[in-house]
Amino acid sequence: MTENDVIYITLNHFDDYIGYEAVRPGMRLKLIKDHNNPYDDEAVMVRTERGEKCGYVANSVHSVCRGTYSAGHIYESFGEETFCTVKFVCEDLAIGVMEFH
Repeated sequence: MTENDVIYITLNHFDDYIGYEAVRPGMRLKLIKDHNNPYDDEAVMVRTERGEKCGYVANSVHSVCRGTYSAGHIYESFGEETFCTVKFVCEDLAIGVMEFH
């Protein structure tokens, strides 16, 4: 993946943290590798710009929207953290575009 690629990712689990009603198109969110996640070795946590934990990048064939990348697919494409911008929100998940720095 390069800076010129447009990488869409599925974001989920908002209801477990801030509620999906709080997520809006245009929001900038921080993506952070979650090394302490007991369920997923490639977990990517999502936080608001204020630092609130708000969800995860989806990483299951059952939760990743067709045409988007999973956490496992993007995991090695950035250091410890990067950002994404929410493009679409659909009930309990969102589609974001990754930023490369």
